[in-house]
Amino acid sequence: MLSQRVSQKVAVGAVYVAALFMTIMDSTIVNVTLPAMGHEFGVASAAVNGVVIYYLVALAAAIPVSGWLGDRFGGRRVLLGAILLFVVASALCGAAQSLSQLELLRVLQGVAGGLMTPVGMAMLWRVFPPAERARAAAILVIPTAIAPALGPVLGGYFVTYMSWRWVFYVNVPIGLVAVVFGLLFLAEQRLDDAGAFDLAGFVLAGSGLGLLMFGLSKGPIDGWTDPAIVATCLAGAVLLVVLVAVELRRAEPLLKLRLLAARLFGLCNAVMILGVIGFLGTIFVVSLFYQDGLGLNALQAGLSIFPEALGVMAGSQLVAKVLYPRFGPRRILFGGLMLAAAMMLALTSVGAQTSLWVPRSILFCMGFGMSALFIAVQTAAFANTSHDDMGAASTLLNTQQQLGGAIGVAILTTVFVAAGPVTPAGGGPVPDLSAYRVAFVTAAAFAVLAACVALFIHDSDAASTITPSPDRAREAGR
Repeated sequence: MLSQRVSQKVAVGAVYVAALFMTIMDSTIVNVTLPAMGHEFGVASAAVNGVVIYYLVALAAAIPVSGWLGDRFGGRRVLLGAILLFVVASALCGAAQSLSQLELLRVLQGVAGGLMTPVGMAMLWRVFPPAERARAAAILVIPTAIAPALGPVLGGYFVTYMSWRWVFYVNVPIGLVAVVFGLLFLAEQRLDDAGAFDLAGFVLAGSGLGLLMFGLSKGPIDGWTDPAIVATCLAGAVLLVVLVAVELRRAEPLLKLRLLAARLFGLCNAVMILGVIGFLGTIFVVSLFYQDGLGLNALQAGLSIFPEALGVMAGSQLVAKVLYPRFGPRRILFGGLMLAAAMMLALTSVGAQTSLWVPRSILFCMGFGMSALFIAVQTAAFANTSHDDMGAASTLLNTQQQLGGAIGVAILTTVFVAAGPVTPAGGGPVPDLSAYRVAFVTAAAFAVLAACVALFIHDSDAASTITPSPDRAREAGR
């Protein structure tokens, strides 16, 4: 069989990287094209926000069921099926003839995206033994770093020189190559007993996360005092509380929340969600800062954000190959997150007359620090997770990442708006950079909080993922 001619580490890694890249990029590439979409469909830019929001809502609602589907029907089948669905939905989005069509198709695209990432992550950690996961994470962090930064660049390019429809068409060749490669070389992974389907958990998780994501996404736009936003957020939160109560009582829950009781896995999830709040919130505000505060166009802003991705890639290699094997997750996480927090604070010193190379350098260093979060958490979190629980564990981690991103954008946007991004002057509005600075300070506070939580991690709990140096191995053998 062809699947036996290619290492499953390579096969799973290649397909998962492609899926992860498309999912993450699709969360950012559309943002800069909203005015162009609104113009073509004859509506205001604000009316097109559903194109972004419905995708995120569907993504969050689909994630909880992904682990069970992968275990029940096989990771290969579900992963490749989800990628193919994502490709078809992307092509249809690009061909949409009305805003309502586009919004409906974005829901379909979000469902496919919500299934891809957790299933792919579970397959990956099943083929990589714990001691090799740090190096694997260094490769997988590339789409995590590049996709959010590349999205605005490509989006700005397509709008400026081609058409907004290409922000969707760009997924088609990537996805098709991944599907063909997976069909040829990917071996099946399936559990003997995935357990019965938890209908109550599915309904509660999907509706609760969907409502909460919708409220968090719309809140900064419509205002947190809007009765519909308040009701949506409260309903989502109540459903999630009920979900916790129900799932903890079930013998075969859809979401194995008991996994969070494990010290290492629970702390890694907490560090991840707090770190992502600060990181993705900063990336979102920096984009506005460049365009509305400093007057750059979308393409220029995207290119000036891209050094963050280069910092993540550079840092990930150092963390995975040198620092993590030597120091373990605890000190790596603390040091990296504190560096990221310092860089978020450093962004407050950027003004209208500051050379663009200053914020670019700051973002590079912030990305360098954040690489510690991505590498250490993804490596350590699953150190003690059994083969059978890998699907459920990856589902939980991905759910928290999605929530963290939505919460980060919601909080920083709210802080940013409350601080007043525009100050009247000389009869016309001018940017007030102090609003951006308040947002950067808020992001830094979350990064510091994440660093403090990381101090409670015990390196001994993640010992199976730490490869000792030859000298220390000889000492241990004496």
